[in-house]
Amino acid sequence: MPASCVFCQIANGELSAQIVHRDDDVIAFLDRAPLVLGHVLVMPTAHVETLDDLPDALLVPVFGAVRRTSIAVQKALGAAGSFVATNTRISQSVPHLHIHVVPRNKGDGLFSTRLIWQRRKYETDSDMAETASKIRAAYEATR
Repeated sequence: MPASCVFCQIANGELSAQIVHRDDDVIAFLDRAPLVLGHVLVMPTAHVETLDDLPDALLVPVFGAVRRTSIAVQKALGAAGSFVATNTRISQSVPHLHIHVVPRNKGDGLFSTRLIWQRRKYETDSDMAETASKIRAAYEATR
């Protein structure tokens, strides 16, 4: 793990995050600058820079968590669907593989006026914690 990797620091508990799921292989937490409220990042706990570098042994744990997170954000937030994406080097803001799971609704304008990655902020830390709590509860219900 590079000492400067912010996502490794979150995975190791050195930096705080609103975690919606954690196991030995994967951590999922709210994006601090979400496209829409409920935007979750899912990533391996081990430092892996890109999807191309992801070991086969982590494919099922990571993408199983992505699927469950997609289900959870839809249930928790009443979203009609989700958008799932990752970057490989180009536009990858943190060099640690992370998959974006973004709740979607018809007419939300995500790909029109805001195209991709125009960020929002939670009003308060309490709002962020409440959103994480809802997704965490829905995540547990997807077992």
